[in-house]
Amino acid sequence: MDSVVGDVTWRKAARRLVPYLGLLYFVNYLDRVNIGFAGPNGMSKELGLTATAFGFASGVFFIGYLILEVPSNLALHRFGARRWIARIMISWGIIATAVAFVPNPTVLVILRFLLGVAEAGFFPGIILYLTYWFPAAHRARMVAWFMVAIPVSTAVGSTVSSLLIKGGEGVFGLSGWRFMFLVEGIPAILLAFVTWFYLTDRPSDAKWLTPEESRWMQDQLDRERAQTEQEHRWTLRKALTHGRIIGLAFVYFGNVYGLYALSFFLPTIIADFQHDFGTTFSIIERGLITAIPYAAGAIAMVFWARHGDRTGERVWHVAGPMILGGITIPVALYLGSPFAVMVAVTITGICICCALPTFWALPSTFLAGTAAAGGIALINSIGNVSGFVAPYVTGGLKDLTSTDRAGLWVVGACMVAGAALALVLKAAPRKDTTSGALTADLDGGKGSD
Repeated sequence: MDSVVGDVTWRKAARRLVPYLGLLYFVNYLDRVNIGFAGPNGMSKELGLTATAFGFASGVFFIGYLILEVPSNLALHRFGARRWIARIMISWGIIATAVAFVPNPTVLVILRFLLGVAEAGFFPGIILYLTYWFPAAHRARMVAWFMVAIPVSTAVGSTVSSLLIKGGEGVFGLSGWRFMFLVEGIPAILLAFVTWFYLTDRPSDAKWLTPEESRWMQDQLDRERAQTEQEHRWTLRKALTHGRIIGLAFVYFGNVYGLYALSFFLPTIIADFQHDFGTTFSIIERGLITAIPYAAGAIAMVFWARHGDRTGERVWHVAGPMILGGITIPVALYLGSPFAVMVAVTITGICICCALPTFWALPSTFLAGTAAAGGIALINSIGNVSGFVAPYVTGGLKDLTSTDRAGLWVVGACMVAGAALALVLKAAPRKDTTSGALTADLDGGKGSD
């Protein structure tokens, strides 16, 4: 009987929550990276941005993001996801829309910084929120379905953004790239109000579950959380200072370094095909080509995460794709045709996407409660420093060498280094079998997942 109730309840929760959370992240991620479409389609020329300046404006978002990530996630844990996520969304929507009216590079940098401040806590808040609803055995799949929004937002977003840039030229007296920012910032504001009424903080509050389903689900999750706290005994202070958390943050840094380097510079690389290979593509065609690696990644990441949940193996499901992606990305620009380049880039995009959801199954195997809120936020904030470093370094190296190759070698090195660190850390610390503090350190041990 319990298994029947459980199957029905998990499916009901997944159908209601995960697609909506994916929609929110679609809007979130597009507002974060749409500057990558604006740059080569008029913004850099109109504002007088060098590749380095464009990289700095793209990446300064993550400085504000880093500063407030942990406090924001602790606030979500305290006040509830529904209220806090709605607050984040209306703040970032207003700022994202304001980017349409930037008069110069200085204001662009300021608004990108404030956008990071406004968005701080959104992604780790969703990861934390999923731990309130889904047990460890289902979590990688749920995270994968939610994170499909990353490749989908870039695949669909590249085409939509290209259409907005092309079709919006002159509308309201704005350049096409300005019109794109205006249109793409509004959905976050509207969805903030929907979120306030639609999300439910925990199973015990869910009116859309039957009393039996609500009680069963909350009991299952409470037991798992209590077991995790008893076996590992991680406090908030330990979660914010322990070497394992810092190590996981740098594993994440390596993978999202590749993600953001592709997100911000792939449109520019494709625009350079005309110079490198003598091929010319329209704005729409460039948008469709940009979509290819992310469309493939969206499909692959769901199956890869499902395989990880089924086997219970986590480490190689993270490290393996990172190694392959780290090898293929620098090789891409040494190939002799646009088709060959895009094959290599597509393999890299698939690998980056596959590593992401399984990675987030790792910290929740030994973190719970406020320790999970703080630890997940810290991992995400340190890891997302790569969002500043990747575009800035990639742009700087392009200005220095007049080619994208050097920057992509750095991308590959970061991904392979992150994979090596994942193998060193292993899945989870050893369980605490004493009444004292946690005994495990960085040497890891057999994962409890």
